[in-house]
This record gives sequence, C-alpha cells and structure tokens, in this order.
Amino acid sequence: MLISGALEKARLYIETHSKEKELNKKEKFEKGPCITISRETGAGAEEITDKLVEILQKYRKENQPDWTIFDKNLIEKVIEDHHLPKTLSEVFDEKKYSSILSFASEVLVGQPSVQTLVHKTTQTILSLAELGNVIIVGRGGNIVTADLSNSFHVRLVAPLEDRINRVKEVYGYDTKQATDFLKKDDQARKNYLSTYFHKQIDDPLIYHLTINTHHFSYDHAAELIADAVMTKFPKRFNI
Repeated sequence: MLISGALEKARLYIETHSKEKELNKKEKFEKGPCITISRETGAGAEEITDKLVEILQKYRKENQPDWTIFDKNLIEKVIEDHHLPKTLSEVFDEKKYSSILSFASEVLVGQPSVQTLVHKTTQTILSLAELGNVIIVGRGGNIVTADLSNSFHVRLVAPLEDRINRVKEVYGYDTKQATDFLKKDDQARKNYLSTYFHKQIDDPLIYHLTINTHHFSYDHAAELIADAVMTKFPKRFNI
C-alpha cells in the first residue's frame, strides 16, 4: 500500500537522522533546510518535489539525513507520533476538516477534535523541520515554520486550463469533473489555512518563491527551487 511505503520512508528518515546525530554528537550539528510546498491542485507538486529531492540529495552533506518528502505520509507520522487511532488516516486530510467533522469526531465517536488534530500536525511538522533536509507539502507548513531560520517556502501555481488538463490526464476525468474537482480542492486548502492559521493561501508575502508552472517544465521548476534553496543556505550543502 502506498501510504505504508511512505511511512516506512518516514521511519527510515528519523532512524537515519538519529544514528548520524549520535555519530556526530561531538561535533556541532547543523540542521539542513526545511522546504515547504504550497500548491494549487494540478500545478505539478508531486512531480516537482520528486525531482527536487533527487537534485538536493546530490549536494547533501555526509553528516545530514537523506532528503525526504512528507505529504501523505505526514498523516501517518502524526497518527504514530501521537498514538491516534489509525482509522483517522481516512479522514485526516486538508479538504475534509470541518466543524461538522470536529463535532462528529469528538462527540459521536470519541476521537480527537479537528483543532486537536491540527495542533498535533503542527507539532509533528515542527519536529521534522528541526531535523532538516525535509520537504513538507501542504497543511500550513509555511505558516508553522515561518519563524525557523532553516525554512524556505514555495508556492506552485498554474493557469486553470493547465490544471484542468493535468487532472484529466491523471484521474481520467472529463472537463466538468476536473473543473469541479479543482475548485473544491483549492477552496478546501484556502479554508484550511484561513480557518486554522488566519492566513490567505495566495498571499505572496508568506512565500520566498512562487513559480507558475505554465512557464517552466516540472524539472526546471525543481531546479529553480533547488538553486534558490542552495543560494539561501550555502553552508548546508556540499557545493
């Protein structure tokens, strides 16, 4: 199962980091960067982050953990960190947070409220950011890590037509289905950030870099991000 594989990668990241930190405990440990990715649906975030990891890994310092992406596996990491019911993985998603879910979770089935889940997600994001060499996709990662000196925030956007075509390609939807899917997904992400962090997702001032993927291939976009991150944190890479 995809999520399980992702969680194994997350565990390996933590274990590798702990071992390397133990081996280098007599040296001053310098944590690597934390990159957060905010995206419009269909703007190519998955492809770009995959390529970004490949690039950054080439310049990783020996005393730092491998670069790791936390997107879907972040949910599993939160559940594991805070000993939450595994059944929450089915509903623990940006686009499914709501006051109705909060009420149902807390009152009807005795599970944590949405506010509690958001808080626990924030705690896990901060823990991962402290380790460094991590890419966190969505869930207000840029707001959560805004005050950390090792954070770098990226926003990926694209014209609606491009994104519709991308969703049609990935999911096999027709134009109407793809359009409805995009609007619902984008609105849910806006609501998540505004409801729980009181920020507007399209505010350019909360990002270091915004890329319109209409003008760049996914590989080129990844190269732009990598170059910007390595320029900002030159001492944290083997360059």
